[in-house]
Amino acid sequence: MDADFWLQRWNEGQIGFHRGDVMPLLERHWPALGLAAGSRVFVPLAGKTLDMHWLAAQGHAVLGCELSPLAVDAFFAEAGLAPEVSTDADGIHHRAGPLDLVRGDVFALSAGLLGTVAAVYDRAAIIALPPPMRARYVAEVYGRLPAGSRGLLITLEYPQAEKDGPPFSVEGAEVRRLFAHGWDVELLERRDILEQEPRFREEGVTALSTAVYRLTRR
Repeated sequence: MDADFWLQRWNEGQIGFHRGDVMPLLERHWPALGLAAGSRVFVPLAGKTLDMHWLAAQGHAVLGCELSPLAVDAFFAEAGLAPEVSTDADGIHHRAGPLDLVRGDVFALSAGLLGTVAAVYDRAAIIALPPPMRARYVAEVYGRLPAGSRGLLITLEYPQAEKDGPPFSVEGAEVRRLFAHGWDVELLERRDILEQEPRFREEGVTALSTAVYRLTRR
């Protein structure tokens, strides 16, 4: 799952992970974080998700990070926005109103930048990474978030042997292990979604659930 893999997926239009609407689980569970209006929210591996617009509409400043220039350009073009572009050590910033989408490597984001956020929204990041990269991602990226920050984490759970990721299965036990040092983890919801996911059934997956967690940085 190196950079070239994801750039190729976007170049070839293989973006089945992109939703054409706002994630219902985000709308349902975001209030559980209890963030103040104006809080800055981090969206890693953001793609061109409409969830960033939804978060901005709730009064948040949104900091996204995405590797693909096609995704970044499409995000703003499809919203009819012309961002201001600037470059610093974190990457190439595209800013429009409350939105700041950084084109660059999520692992290269500085503690100075991530230290400005109050929460992280992770729908398609941790499940996009194979096990060794997941551990590094939590240690390095989540590890740069400030004390008191919160998170909404959405995962998938299925028999990993039945399908090659991404998206990967990330079981509850792994979530708790990955976040054991420095984070409180609370399961908000787990539900069976196999009937709503024909692509998984076509690949022979026999069980599929989604889980939503609230995270709190100690």
